[in-house]
Amino acid sequence: MNGIDANPAAPLIRIDGVAKAFGAGVDRSAALRGATLDVGAGEIVGIAGRSGAGKSTLLRMINLLERPDRGRILVGGRDLARLGRAELRAARRDIGMIFQQYNLLQNLTVAANVAFPLRLHGLLNAPRREQRVRECLELVGIADKANAWPAQLSGGQKQRVAIARALASQPRILLCDEPTSALDAETTRALLLTLRDVNARLGVTIVIVSHELQALAALCRRIAVIEDGVVAEDIDLGATIAPPRTALGRELAFYRSEAVALFGRGAQHA
Repeated sequence: MNGIDANPAAPLIRIDGVAKAFGAGVDRSAALRGATLDVGAGEIVGIAGRSGAGKSTLLRMINLLERPDRGRILVGGRDLARLGRAELRAARRDIGMIFQQYNLLQNLTVAANVAFPLRLHGLLNAPRREQRVRECLELVGIADKANAWPAQLSGGQKQRVAIARALASQPRILLCDEPTSALDAETTRALLLTLRDVNARLGVTIVIVSHELQALAALCRRIAVIEDGVVAEDIDLGATIAPPRTALGRELAFYRSEAVALFGRGAQHA
């Protein structure tokens, strides 16, 4: 069942002037002050910013885990805040999410973790569910761990299980909130290659938040820089344009050459 009906001529995701504040009274603090960003179908778009810039808040708004105080979140042309409960559930099935801390269920095997959203939403019968779990585990290169427990896995393996689980319901969008921050450099490289492969093979649109600028420069062609609660710059690393305006933008342009060395010329921003 598909919850997102996209118009090919329009952005798949449109974040339109969203604002969000937390707290109350003198403790009230604005995380976003009118951020705007479009993401096209099939793109890999990064979100960068200093600590507390509102990166994760912006990401979590795309599936309405955080609701904007002002502005609109359009996915497939639909304003998510205006959907009824059943319609929003259906739309969210088209939006997978992976987190920094994996969020695996420790009392379930790897296969059962991947199957969990399918069982929760009653999407497939048992044979098709088992087949889908195998497909997802094979896609992320961890099929041999199907019967293992999360406690038996490395950090990189846990994150691969989280990706497989997010892909189980065949979403059109994958949101990644600091997915490499707990991983070493080599594991990070392998995980980025997995995300790139998922995008290339399945056409899944990926939006990734990270404070690791090298990771963003390696994976993404476009990167939105968040400053003072707005998108201060939307950088296309694959285009020949004027130098970036922001300090973070200049750092990202620098790391682009390192990304080419890491992944090989031609693999970057394929």
